[in-house]
Amino acid sequence: MKDYIEERAVSIANYIIECNATVRQTAKAFGVSKSTVHKDVTDRLMQINPTLARQARKVLDVNKSERHIRGGLATREKYLHQHQIGM
Repeated sequence: MKDYIEERAVSIANYIIECNATVRQTAKAFGVSKSTVHKDVTDRLMQINPTLARQARKVLDVNKSERHIRGGLATREKYLHQHQIGM
C-alpha cells in the first residue's frame, strides 16, 4: 500500500473519532468519495492500525444506527421551514 493512502486512512480515522463525523461529512472534508472513506476505515486501516480502526468503526456504527433519526429531523426541519416561508 502506498504511503499517502496509509496516511489518509489514519487521518480519516482520527477525524471521525475526534469530530464524531459521519461518512458523508468525512468524505466532504477530505475530498474523497464515501466509498473511499468506508474502504479506508474498514479494510486498509485494519492492516495498519487495528486499534484505531475499531475506535473509528464504533463511531461509524453509532452514526449508522442514528441515521434514520437524523433523516427524520432533517425532513421535519425542511417542512417547518417551507411552512414559515409560505406564511
